[in-house]
Amino acid sequence: MSLAAQTHGFLSPTGVEITFLLVGLVTLGAALVTVTTRRLVHAALWLVVALGGLAVEYLLLTAEFIAWVQVLIYVGSVVVLLLFGLMLTRAPIGPSPDADSENRWVGLAVALAAAAALVWVVVDAFRTTYIDLDGAAQGTTEVTGQSLFRGWVLPFEALSVLLLAALVGAIVISRKNAEEEAGAGGAAPVTPPRRTGPRSTGNGRRGTTAAASAAARSRATATSATAPEDEPGPAAEASHSQAIGEEAPGKDEEAPGKGEEAAGKGEEKDEEGEQR
Repeated sequence: MSLAAQTHGFLSPTGVEITFLLVGLVTLGAALVTVTTRRLVHAALWLVVALGGLAVEYLLLTAEFIAWVQVLIYVGSVVVLLLFGLMLTRAPIGPSPDADSENRWVGLAVALAAAAALVWVVVDAFRTTYIDLDGAAQGTTEVTGQSLFRGWVLPFEALSVLLLAALVGAIVISRKNAEEEAGAGGAAPVTPPRRTGPRSTGNGRRGTTAAASAAARSRATATSATAPEDEPGPAAEASHSQAIGEEAPGKDEEAPGKGEEAAGKGEEKDEEGEQR
């Protein structure tokens, strides 16, 4: 009687079991397309389908916590990071010639062997396992938390240290590459701009004063040329007086420079006299 009941139950699966098998087939097909397509962007999108199918499988097994972790970490972080990497590195969108390999049959054989070993290990491990159907459902948040922080707390902490080491290593490698690129490129020395104006002598303003005096003389000459020759007009007289007034500060500013030169010559003569 029990054998007949078991046979009837096997031949008439429930809706959840049928859905589980269909989602499993879709997930397997998406995984195969992910590793066989020659387009990197298509591979990333099919990877989203495969990981999403695994999340649905966890939901059908009443493991809600693991399902949401699958969606948040793998679908929401890893795949998005992969897509951003493809876009920022300007990877080819079309078929990539490097995506095909001559050792694909060897890879297929290794994959089938690994899958067979995994199925055998799982079946052998749960062959005599007793599951209490009246207690808390396996895979819930409560059961997962108790199992993680009671029996598996040491591997959990070791995993956190491993992730931290990977993060620190990525930062160190990126900084080292940036320093090597900066050293190889080498920033060109910045040349200060040359002064195009007149060189200043004395107290530093003599060149500017000379330029102003020359401009004043040119204005006075132009004004006198336009005035009558017999008697100078008031405009010419004003321009001439302005030119004289502008030349005067220049002479006053040149005086300290000449005084400094004379003082320097006097000191040189005194030194020659002392040496004699």
